[in-house]
Amino acid sequence: MPEEYRLILKHADAPKYSNDIECYMKHGGYKALTKALKLKGKRVEGKGVIPPQEWIREEVKASGLRGRGGAGFSCGLKWSFVDRRSGKPIYLICNADESEPGTFKDRQIIYKDPHQLIEGMIISAYANDVNLAYIYIRGEFVEGAKILNKALDEARKKKFLGKDILGSGFNLEIHVHRGAGAYICGEETGLIESLEGKRAYPRIKPPYFPAILGLYMCPTIVNNVETLCAVKHIVADGSEAFAKLGTPNNTGTRIVSLSGHVKNPGYYEIEVGKATIGELIFNENFGGGLREGRELKAIIPGGSSAKVFKAGETFKMKGKDKKGNPIDKEVDLLDLPYDFDSLMAAGSMSGSGAIIVMDDSTDIVDALSNVSEFYAHESCGQCTPCREGSLWMSKALHRMTHGEGRKEDADYLLNIAQNIQGRTICAFGEACSWPVLSFVKKFKPEFEARGAEDEQRKAEEVSD
Repeated sequence: MPEEYRLILKHADAPKYSNDIECYMKHGGYKALTKALKLKGKRVEGKGVIPPQEWIREEVKASGLRGRGGAGFSCGLKWSFVDRRSGKPIYLICNADESEPGTFKDRQIIYKDPHQLIEGMIISAYANDVNLAYIYIRGEFVEGAKILNKALDEARKKKFLGKDILGSGFNLEIHVHRGAGAYICGEETGLIESLEGKRAYPRIKPPYFPAILGLYMCPTIVNNVETLCAVKHIVADGSEAFAKLGTPNNTGTRIVSLSGHVKNPGYYEIEVGKATIGELIFNENFGGGLREGRELKAIIPGGSSAKVFKAGETFKMKGKDKKGNPIDKEVDLLDLPYDFDSLMAAGSMSGSGAIIVMDDSTDIVDALSNVSEFYAHESCGQCTPCREGSLWMSKALHRMTHGEGRKEDADYLLNIAQNIQGRTICAFGEACSWPVLSFVKKFKPEFEARGAEDEQRKAEEVSD
């Protein structure tokens, strides 16, 4: 029976554990930073002796850490893209704009263990020659911003921040920047535009890859809260120890936000891939199953922008198992390992780690209407397909949920969504179109039935 493996959340919910620096240091806080700053040059095969900063970057790459914010891209590889020869300052930004519906993991770290994030940021900044860093936090997290500012003040007083940190000669300052509650600011280039004081219009890539042309047109690293916390543990325990957690190419732990029609909604930290979707929903250590008398209908595996799974689906899985043996078999939805690669192979994604469970009481048309209304509201409006298409889809679904549907609305929605994806500057186009494409394709009879019922009712009203 799978259980939680708490690495990042080890102390977050512990009795008598507080979010102040004294409690954090009592439990080993800032020892990883002290270790990082005392590192000497390391000998690496094929490279000779490399400076400690480069060694930390190599450790992060060797750990297999993938970004926990959505895309699941290699953190170490992302760091390697930074232009270190430009002569410009390098910036680090923590993306704490947790705004994906169904996601509530990063705020747990901020509210309950903020110094873990700060220590991870300081180590990451040291490894990448950063002297100025920002925490971009969602505007609604008012208390979270206060907690972070208090924690930063505590860190400065202990000489973990500021000039000549712990006598190492390394200087760093971190500032908290509150956003205004815009979903688009979760996209890294939109976040950068907002941080610069401009409207959060995402930038075109290329040429505006943050690692080359980011904040103030300087090389910039943008990492998620959970990702930066993991860096601390990689330095503290070593890349090999971190890589032993989880499964091949899906290393470490992952904090999962579980919500919807389960008995025990909440956040759970697991070794990546060591629990299946079914276990996360039905196991007593996690979701505890559905409400009494209900059956599973659908699952959104990675936040509302991820493609939905229909209960009873099976998937053709190919690849290799832990021993390197080839895999070619049918896998039931509930037997899918919850990791980056398995969910991607099944046609969706783990995204922000948010699992939304829907039982058979769910009106699928209403559910999609709710999701689409959110994305229509949150579109920044820069790209025409997204600006207009998200609104058209929301209007069509609003009609369907208010007795004005048409049988052809299902195909109408598919047509709009297909004309949005792949035609926008950022991934918001996919975020608003993927739910529509997957919901309508997998539950098309329900959409067509709703439209047919409305048409019949209107015809009867006319005949009367």
